[in-house]
Amino acid sequence: MTALALVPGLIAAIVALLRSPERAFLSVYLPVLLLVPEYYRWSVPLLPKMTPSHSAIVAIIVVAIIRKKLKWRLSVTDVLVMALVAGISVSEYTNTGYKEAQNLTFDMLAWILFPYLATRIFVEPLGLRIEFAKRVSFLIFIVSAISIYEFRFGRTPFRMPFDPFFGGQGSGWVTTFRYGFARIAGPYGHAIIAGVILLVGYRIQKWLEWSGHWEPHFRRLPKLRWSKARIITAGIFFGSVMTMCRGPWMGGMAAALVIGVARSRNRKLAIRIALAGMILIGIPAAMAFMSYISVGRAHATSVSQETAAYRKELVDKYADIAMRKSVLGWGRNTWPKVAGMESIDNYYLQLTLMHGLLALSLFVAIIVSMMVRLGRYGARVSPINKENGSLAFTLLSIYTVIAFSIATVYMGNQLLPLFAVITGWSEGLLQSPVQAACPQGARLTPVAIPLGHFQFQRVVT
Repeated sequence: MTALALVPGLIAAIVALLRSPERAFLSVYLPVLLLVPEYYRWSVPLLPKMTPSHSAIVAIIVVAIIRKKLKWRLSVTDVLVMALVAGISVSEYTNTGYKEAQNLTFDMLAWILFPYLATRIFVEPLGLRIEFAKRVSFLIFIVSAISIYEFRFGRTPFRMPFDPFFGGQGSGWVTTFRYGFARIAGPYGHAIIAGVILLVGYRIQKWLEWSGHWEPHFRRLPKLRWSKARIITAGIFFGSVMTMCRGPWMGGMAAALVIGVARSRNRKLAIRIALAGMILIGIPAAMAFMSYISVGRAHATSVSQETAAYRKELVDKYADIAMRKSVLGWGRNTWPKVAGMESIDNYYLQLTLMHGLLALSLFVAIIVSMMVRLGRYGARVSPINKENGSLAFTLLSIYTVIAFSIATVYMGNQLLPLFAVITGWSEGLLQSPVQAACPQGARLTPVAIPLGHFQFQRVVT
């Protein structure tokens, strides 16, 4: 019955053939990615194990290739993403051989490269920005609404329809509790992953709300006092609260600071104030935090301190192990385990252990380069096109959430393809022309913004 994971691929192929690959991406892939658990897999001998989102994105890419829709101008980010997928695959082949490398390579293609390319090519170039953003935020709002059940009863309803068909594949993902309440995980496996994804949705939704892209009310509930945008924003926000995850919350605060600076009328003054605050408050706070986590788990006086101390001990005890095979790592599941510390709650450390400094460098290069470019782009185009500028800073804030949060959690299940989707969206925005504001109905003249060294004059087909 695990063949049920192939059904989204069949539906995606039909929609892509009868309508278009981009319509299948919006109407099939995104709902499957954000609403269906990613820990269910179709498994047969000799073939890669396939999740529901795998089958959907593979079908869309195949139809797009057949219809010759995969055409774009190659950029440095494209090269970095492809190199990351290749580096991880080579690492796994070197450490574990062909069979495991085949499975992981397929995962990296279906979780990273294909979602990145689909978003990169379909969203900004085809003018689907608003529809795409609204689809993502509304789907995450649905997750928040449904997860009230999990918060109340301690069991995620997203597993209930699928468990009978997948032979207990989801049994390892259990609801965790904090302060006597269930921490919602939704379809994402763990509460911390859910916390990051919900904050990504929150930042996208806030951009939609500020930009006025939602209709005033829900079509079937026109008499509600609150607007549709405000209800969706509040729903996602309270969903994030129900995860009760401190790491993503701190990442969300850092993202809010980025947005606050970007939306300030006097941006230079806001930057100076933010930097001063980081120096005057951030440095003493960081020193106090290091003292707080350095006591060790044995001397921790609370569960929170014990958890924080565990993450420090992870780095202390696994750094030497990682450096023994620093270039290509130990492989996805074959790195030496320290007794009592099998869970690596730090994706930077975990990626180094699994696939070495090569993969870590490429991954960090993607994050840092995108954040720098989005900041420069947003500052440069804001006077010309405020919507492009505000979107650039929103995407920058999303990278802030992810970059901060994955220091406290591994990057698994839907979080990895969502990162690829955000990167594809960002690159599509950075490669797009900027249009100057003009009266409604007037013809818009594209004004090309030079993108420096971040593109090649070559078209990939």
